[in-house]
Amino acid sequence: MFTGIIEETGVVKEIQKRRDNLRLIIGADKIMEGLKLGDSIAVDGICISVAAINKKTFEADISKETVKKTTVMEFMAGKMVNLESAVRIGGHLGGHIVTGHVDGVGRIKKFERKVDGSYLTITMSADLRRYMIPRGSVAVDGISLTIAELNHDSIIIALIPHTLKMTSLEHKNAGDGVNIECDIIGKYVERLVGSTLNIKYSKIDTEFLKNYGYSH
Repeated sequence: MFTGIIEETGVVKEIQKRRDNLRLIIGADKIMEGLKLGDSIAVDGICISVAAINKKTFEADISKETVKKTTVMEFMAGKMVNLESAVRIGGHLGGHIVTGHVDGVGRIKKFERKVDGSYLTITMSADLRRYMIPRGSVAVDGISLTIAELNHDSIIIALIPHTLKMTSLEHKNAGDGVNIECDIIGKYVERLVGSTLNIKYSKIDTEFLKNYGYSH
């Protein structure tokens, strides 16, 4: 589990294509301290397991399914990525609960940069927007952010200068893809309410309608 509070930005050093997956080699600094094989790291919001550790880099394998659902295919050497270690028991939850399982890709429609704050407009599919609410949480490239406005095809996020400085968003432009993870609480609520409604309405059959005078 992660919190969406980015520890540092790393750099994609190399992408190796393999038969069944991709191997990412990421350069990092702070996050390398105490890093062990098998540790979970969120790379632009994608939960990966560390497969190899070098002096200034770590390596991880990305499955075909993850490649399809994320922006990994847009990765290239030199790209900056957001990095966060998994939360440890007793650790501080500074953002919101982020699983590292990306739900889909959004696309930056507009990026208004201002001295005192910036506004990021991201378009996304209806399947993703259904979990968005004004002032609700969303993870964008692994960053815990608050939705300022919800439109028919997009969300608008207000960004403070500190967020831009500490994450890869500073280097994003209109047209760039971003990994979107919807708030898991919204997913649980939908599942719970949906199950309740299914149980309720499954009891309405022909016999039920006859008993209440709807036969003809």
